[in-house]
Amino acid sequence: MLIVLGIFFAVAPAVVWVTIARTRPVGLAIGGTLLAGAGLLIGVQQGWVHAPRPDAHLLFTALAPLLIACGVGLEGRHEDSPPPEWIPRRNGAIGFLGFALTLVVGLLYALMISEGSDAPPSKALPSLPPGISMVDEGTNCGSGGCWRAATVTSGNGLSRPEIILELGLQQESCRSSGWLLDWRDVCVGARDNGVNVTIYATWGYCKSVSSRSWWS
Repeated sequence: MLIVLGIFFAVAPAVVWVTIARTRPVGLAIGGTLLAGAGLLIGVQQGWVHAPRPDAHLLFTALAPLLIACGVGLEGRHEDSPPPEWIPRRNGAIGFLGFALTLVVGLLYALMISEGSDAPPSKALPSLPPGISMVDEGTNCGSGGCWRAATVTSGNGLSRPEIILELGLQQESCRSSGWLLDWRDVCVGARDNGVNVTIYATWGYCKSVSSRSWWS
C-alpha cells in the first residue's frame, strides 16, 4: 500500500500538468522536469537513491506546484487568452494537486515515521578497512524500533577487541539523518558478544542497542 501511495504522489504533478498544458515547448519542458523529479523521488522511496525520505517528499511537495505555476505563467506570455472551458479545468487540476500532495505527503510521512518498521540503509553501516570483511547482514526490530546489523571478521588474525579498535568504534557515534523533517540521528557502533564482532546502525531515538536480542 505504501509503495502505491508513493508512486501516486510522485506522478500526480505530471498527470495534472498534462491536463492543463496548452503549448508544446513549455508543456514538454515542464512535463519532462516533473517526470524526472518523479523518477528521483521514486528512487528515494525504493532506496535506489540515498536521501532522507521525509525531506525528499517535503521538497517535492514545495517544488512541483511551483514548477507548474511557472509553466502556466510562461504559457500565458506566449499564447492568447485560454478558452473559457480551460479555466475550470485548470482550477480543478490545481485544486486536486494541492489536495493530493498535502494529503498524501502527510500520510506517507506519518506511515514512514510512526510505523517504526524502517531500519537505516546498508550505507549507514560503518565502512570496513582492508583486512576486515562482512560475513552477514540483516535487520531486526524491537519495541524501540528497527536497526541494521552485520557480523564482521578479520583476515589478518586480529582479535575481537582489535577489530573494534581498527574500526574506530570503541564508542557509539551519531550523526544527523536528514535536513528538515527527518529529525532522527543515525547511530553506529560495534559490539563484542564473546563470539564475534557485530557492527550496527540504528536510529538515534531508539534506546541503547546493548540490550537488543540480536546480541545474543
